[in-house]
Amino acid sequence: MLNFLAPRDKGGIAAQATPTPSLPDSYRTVKVSTGKGLRKLLSFAGPGYLVSVGYMDPGNWATDLAGGSKFGYALLWVILASNLMAMLLQTLCARLGIIAERDLAQACRDYYKRPAAIALWLLCEIAIIACDVAEVIGSAIALQLLFRLPMIAGVLITGLDVLVLLGLMRFGFRKIEAIVIVLVATIFVCFAINIYLAQPNWAGVGVGLIKPTLQNDAALAIAVGILGATVMPHNLYLHSAIVQTRAYDKSKDGKRQASKMATIDVIIALGAAFFVNAAILVLAAAVFHTGGEVVESLQDAHKLLNPLLGGASATLFAVALLASGQSSTITGTLAGQIVMEGFLKIRIQPWLRRMITRGLALIPAVLLVTATANNKNVDMLINSQIVLSLQLPFAIFPLVMFTADKKRMGEHVNPIWLTVVAYAVCILISALNIKFLYDQYGPLWVGAGVAVMALFAAWVMFFYKEKPRAAAA
Repeated sequence: MLNFLAPRDKGGIAAQATPTPSLPDSYRTVKVSTGKGLRKLLSFAGPGYLVSVGYMDPGNWATDLAGGSKFGYALLWVILASNLMAMLLQTLCARLGIIAERDLAQACRDYYKRPAAIALWLLCEIAIIACDVAEVIGSAIALQLLFRLPMIAGVLITGLDVLVLLGLMRFGFRKIEAIVIVLVATIFVCFAINIYLAQPNWAGVGVGLIKPTLQNDAALAIAVGILGATVMPHNLYLHSAIVQTRAYDKSKDGKRQASKMATIDVIIALGAAFFVNAAILVLAAAVFHTGGEVVESLQDAHKLLNPLLGGASATLFAVALLASGQSSTITGTLAGQIVMEGFLKIRIQPWLRRMITRGLALIPAVLLVTATANNKNVDMLINSQIVLSLQLPFAIFPLVMFTADKKRMGEHVNPIWLTVVAYAVCILISALNIKFLYDQYGPLWVGAGVAVMALFAAWVMFFYKEKPRAAAA
């Protein structure tokens, strides 16, 4: 699809000398086992869990709580389908990082002309800010529920404490992975207990998983939000970079083994993320939908859980929300650093880049918290996830194209069947987005958007003259 943005050279790959690696301070710093079996797998485990936190962040909570409280178990199939798509796309990201030794942002910069690359960067930054807002607000709500802190204070604390956590990277990338895995385990345990207490209708759960249905436009909006919250665009850039923290053997067989281990890591980690996402929706369906309650804010969900399942359940909900927000702000900030360095070839101090990322999220978060006064923050968070879904095609089409490129991937290029399936996923996601936009804004605005993109593509392809650049880095 995004071939219309025009490659910089006929081969589709810019001349490369010795490219600058992703996250150079952490590049190939994690040793991997030379043995076989579990020990080797554990040495590769970690990147998948960093990526998985984006699949259970506060934005996911909002879409899942809304879906469960409004439509019962009916949207569980959307979570399952989104998770399977995510496994496929994250596997392609790992392959791109390991085989081509480029993250997705670097690959886009290598391939596309400068205006196209800058446009993709801006779209990605918008998605990161939208995601960051959800994460900051979610953590602030959790601090309010647990410690009765004002929301504004919670937003400011959440915006700054991630810088302390990321400071641990100087002690090794494994430290960050360990923190995130502990937070993910906390979320998992909290929801396992809550699901036990809620006693859902398991027959209804089974039907919801296998029977695709969208009851109305509201269900479609939530489904698009679930899709954006699950298959998050900045996670694709992140994953293709952090797999390169492993010091794997760069021989053909070594890269093949590394890709295999990374794929297993993704499947296990996203399997845990699927449980958490599904558990949130199942909990909302079992507790709120059954009782005729529609959740309009995360505070409402916490308040309603207390009399229905007990104070322990409500506390577990708040603890899991805090763990979710903290873990996802770590990975979101890392993704912001990767995207800026990859697209723009700008190397600035990591702490400064993180301050920029935090600042861009804090300003809209403070404004939104002030404007909504804690009311209907679920709708606000759902809208932030819809922004992610709308940006998603601009990341996944290039990803599939790059991993299907034999010049880039060599003998590890995607088989034809995998490329067909991946492009089908891209088309399906794009079609859902177009359907949503058409229903929300009508044909005039959708047509105007298509026209703007077509004019931009024509200008890039036929009128913009690319200046010769030195080797890509």
